[in-house]
Amino acid sequence: MTRLRYCTFIAALQLMTCGRSPGRDTGADACPNRDPGLAADATTHLIKTIFVIVMENEDWSSVKGSSSAPYINRVLLPRFAHAENYRNGNLHPSLGSYITLEAGNKLGITFDAPPAQVHLNVPCHLASYIAATGLTWKAYEEGTRADSCPIADAYPYAVRHDPFVYFEDVSGGPPDAQAPVCRQHVRPYSELSRDLQAGRVASYNFITPDLCNSGHDRCAPLNDPVAQSDAWLARELPGIMASRAFQAGGAIFITWDEAESGDHPIGLIVVSPLAKPGYAGTQPYSHASTLRTIEEVLGLTPLLRDAASATSLSDLFAKYP
Repeated sequence: MTRLRYCTFIAALQLMTCGRSPGRDTGADACPNRDPGLAADATTHLIKTIFVIVMENEDWSSVKGSSSAPYINRVLLPRFAHAENYRNGNLHPSLGSYITLEAGNKLGITFDAPPAQVHLNVPCHLASYIAATGLTWKAYEEGTRADSCPIADAYPYAVRHDPFVYFEDVSGGPPDAQAPVCRQHVRPYSELSRDLQAGRVASYNFITPDLCNSGHDRCAPLNDPVAQSDAWLARELPGIMASRAFQAGGAIFITWDEAESGDHPIGLIVVSPLAKPGYAGTQPYSHASTLRTIEEVLGLTPLLRDAASATSLSDLFAKYP
């Protein structure tokens, strides 16, 4: 048995418990033991619309203060809030971090593989909670096509940076390029500007730049991963910030999936009219903190897995939620 097949087999064994009835699940990957519901009337919350943007593979020390990131350092950090001690718990490579942002921990995944080899029969994750409570979600994936669910790499799109297509209730089991839930919710990034202008963005929006714009690869003409991601943010963020969805209670969470190596701090910037201007939070945060914050803002309960014990990002806001 190859190493990849062995890892996939072990992960499948670890994940089998999540679909069992409430009260019978055990372990860090288990489903919370009651049905999703609204913890609070989220219509009273000041934060109404969430955007998450994930960049790639940089220590925060390589971004903050870098001459390659003028937009982040001269525009975003003075105007908005950021974290100084945000870590991903030494998760490497990418997939575990993306799954954590969606499900609360890595669900036993310690390797990168396509959905055909890691398809999760896990009914308890953020998108499923959002759908179950009548709210809306959408993923905007740069470099994908409009006529199919993107369940495989198509450079510069990397499927391992798209957590939603790993869940069977989104992409099917086995994964299906024509899965209707996926085709409805996982859309090309090129559609975001249209949805913003039409005033029809979802309550929760997950944005994945491609391998060049996320800073994963060195790409011409800049050939500098930090500069590439900074230039993409400088080009794309103003359009989101000009929208009604952002101005009337929007929050954009910009983070990086992992450090270059080890468990060094990675970036987390909160861009919002409600963020503390120029504030640097020093509390320990993680991807589970981001998930907890999203659940609190949207009024979703129960908190998913490690989100239940993580510190929320509320300290980065002047008014919350």
